[in-house]
Amino acid sequence: MQDLFERLAKSEFRSKFKLKQTDIEYIREKGLDKIKSHASDFIKNRIAPAEIINDGKQTPMKGHPVFIAQHATACCCRGCIEKWHHFPKGRELTIAEQEYLVNIIMSWIKRQYEAK
Repeated sequence: MQDLFERLAKSEFRSKFKLKQTDIEYIREKGLDKIKSHASDFIKNRIAPAEIINDGKQTPMKGHPVFIAQHATACCCRGCIEKWHHFPKGRELTIAEQEYLVNIIMSWIKRQYEAK
């Protein structure tokens, strides 16, 4: 995972994403377990299906800490996931692949959260 974060840090686009104070406050209010539950739901419902009608546009750029983390970690659409995480488009993500993406997202969120 460390190698992934080093590669993401070298991406001008990915490295621009940071949690805002409102995101930090939301995490404090809800707790990391609830945020992880949200991440699991977003990955399962918006990312994991084999066919996604609006792929590439299904993850907003703001509005929830998980959305920010998805863009920062290239877990935002199947194209980015294929490029960065090597899970091919056109097939449903396995439970293990979904858990991997959630763990990447949560690791990024925890790093941001602890840095504030």
